[in-house]
Amino acid sequence: MTVLRTLALKEIRALFVSPIAYAVVAVFLVLNGYSFVMALVMSKQATLVHIFFQSAMQLVLLVPLITMRQFAEERRGGTLELLLSSPAPEIDIVLAKFAATMVLLMAMIGLTFTYAVILGLFGKPDWGPVYSGYLGLVLLAGALVSIGLAISALTANQIVAAVASLGVFGFLWAIDSLAALLPAPVDNWFIGLSLLARFTPFAVGAVYTSDAGFFVSVTLLGLFLTVRALVRR
Repeated sequence: MTVLRTLALKEIRALFVSPIAYAVVAVFLVLNGYSFVMALVMSKQATLVHIFFQSAMQLVLLVPLITMRQFAEERRGGTLELLLSSPAPEIDIVLAKFAATMVLLMAMIGLTFTYAVILGLFGKPDWGPVYSGYLGLVLLAGALVSIGLAISALTANQIVAAVASLGVFGFLWAIDSLAALLPAPVDNWFIGLSLLARFTPFAVGAVYTSDAGFFVSVTLLGLFLTVRALVRR
């Protein structure tokens, strides 16, 4: 645990001094802030459902910009071999990078909770969908980060890692749109793999263990594939 904690703190410091991280956070907050104000003025409803869906879509687009450098930059700079030759096991290295990225994303998502505070001060929001929506965003972020890390571990080029991650995320986000073209029961399999279909219940206030289990399973699978990619190196 000492090694993992040391690695995690190192990765957190590296992320929080990165201009890319601050650019991602700034874009995320500006776009969400604009949408929140416009929706509040136009609809005058105390709800954050639209913010949750927009935030989820932004995570799909922005997470690759953070995960692309996690291993690709290490490999390009020649520091990955040095890191792998240290006493730290591969699983600790992967978990440290995962934890650091999640700390950044959770801080970014947490800043939007000010919208919920504003709604609570000037309205009477239904707090159930608010809490479930934030839980869904955290679970979605974990799944995306783990997949992004696995892809970054497979290439030494940050751009390739970002484009590949974005392609995979986009496919998994909209895969349910293919369900209408497929016969049963294959259509249900595709819907079950859709990030959008799994996230939607959280955004509207419904929490199902199957959806939470899906995101946790994807996260664990992504971390496992990342470890395997490092071991093979």
